[in-house]
Amino acid sequence: MKLKTPLTKENIAMLKAGDLVYLTGVIFTGRDAAHKRLIEMLEKNEPIPVDLRGQTIYYVGPAPAKPGRVIGSAGPTSSYRMDPYAPKLMEYGLKVMIGKGSRSDEFIQQMIAEKGIYLQAVGGLGALLSERITKAEVVLFEELGAEAIYRLEVEDFPVVVTYDIHGGNLIKEQISKYHRVKQ
Repeated sequence: MKLKTPLTKENIAMLKAGDLVYLTGVIFTGRDAAHKRLIEMLEKNEPIPVDLRGQTIYYVGPAPAKPGRVIGSAGPTSSYRMDPYAPKLMEYGLKVMIGKGSRSDEFIQQMIAEKGIYLQAVGGLGALLSERITKAEVVLFEELGAEAIYRLEVEDFPVVVTYDIHGGNLIKEQISKYHRVKQ
């Protein structure tokens, strides 16, 4: 299914774990260092210069662009590293997160409570995913280099719904599908 960002509450509500989605529009990047800084700003009641409420954040630290390219390789990073920061950012209003790998039970519960959604991009396909990025610019924390927050414009960026607001959990569903019963 093709969707435009920012995703609406209705978009998020209709998505189910296992759905393949192609995103077009604006997404932001952010990894550990940027997340830590955002939380520090929120804790000090400082305004965040880039309004992430209702937005999508992609856990990626893109490689530098080669000549003639918009961006370098842009594959997802392991999402569990953002778990300590995600609840506060979801309370702030972040709704959609893209990364790779599983998340903590606490994250999943908070995500459902905040009506957010977790999507995965396929790890190991950074070069191919970068071809879906049509524009990239650093918008916050430039001094962090690859870990800065970028504003990306994407077209048909492929992701899979991993955890939905209805409690769907693609990882658990797939593991149980192949789980052998011990006798």
